[in-house]
Amino acid sequence: MTLQRRRSALYMPASNARAIAKARTLACDVVILDLEDAVAPDEKAAARDRVVEAVREGGFGAREFVVRVNGLDTPWYADDIAAIHANGVDAVVVPKVSSVSDLVAVRTSLGEDGPPIWAMIETCAAILALPSLSAAAAETRLTALIAGTNDLAKDMRCRLGADRMPLLPALTATIMAARAAGIVALDGVCNALDDPARFAAECTQGATLGFDGKTLIHPSQIDAANAGFGPSEEELAWARTIVATFAKPENADKGAIRLDGQMVERLHLAEAEATLAR
Repeated sequence: MTLQRRRSALYMPASNARAIAKARTLACDVVILDLEDAVAPDEKAAARDRVVEAVREGGFGAREFVVRVNGLDTPWYADDIAAIHANGVDAVVVPKVSSVSDLVAVRTSLGEDGPPIWAMIETCAAILALPSLSAAAAETRLTALIAGTNDLAKDMRCRLGADRMPLLPALTATIMAARAAGIVALDGVCNALDDPARFAAECTQGATLGFDGKTLIHPSQIDAANAGFGPSEEELAWARTIVATFAKPENADKGAIRLDGQMVERLHLAEAEATLAR
């Protein structure tokens, strides 16, 4: 079994040809070409053309190729969808998804055979709608939730510190909704480009909460994200020990075993297998 790794999902402005070329050399798991916040209004059309060109050139190798379109309520949304819905991207990131009707509208725009949806959870309305968004994931082909921490903090009017304390309930709710639907959960961006210690701490926090990876705004953040969302060598070693121990003939029918002073159950075996698969 193999699982897609999404430890590091790097936003790159679709208007910047050099950035697109550079993305093909980076160690991120996901490249998100951005048509929204990173692109000025007078550059939207050219950026859209560069996305289509990137598809024609074969995307980004083993990296997942995702595009963030402009919002449903913008004048650029329809042209964004028209340019990419049949062009072979791996997913479409949609900003400010706040209701099931938003998901249905996007799926209708993309068509049943269009790429999956990654929804940004960045409004208070979206947090309150998480149970219904999760329930609609299968029918709308929603495959990831992304915490849009900057916009969410603005919408909440909260004061963010390094610990992100005001956002923790929303982050946890986003993860729970993703897990309930069996889909991916990605943490929001960290704006502190000159504070690698803070970024590393956010990665540790995000991984501890249960996120699969983190969205990034600069290539310098890739290595820390890949390390923070691991697994670590210690976690891999422990997973291998669990799998090897349950594989012994004398443990074949056991629901739980004692291992290095700990009680380890079959659910821990499933977790260990998933860790090794990632």
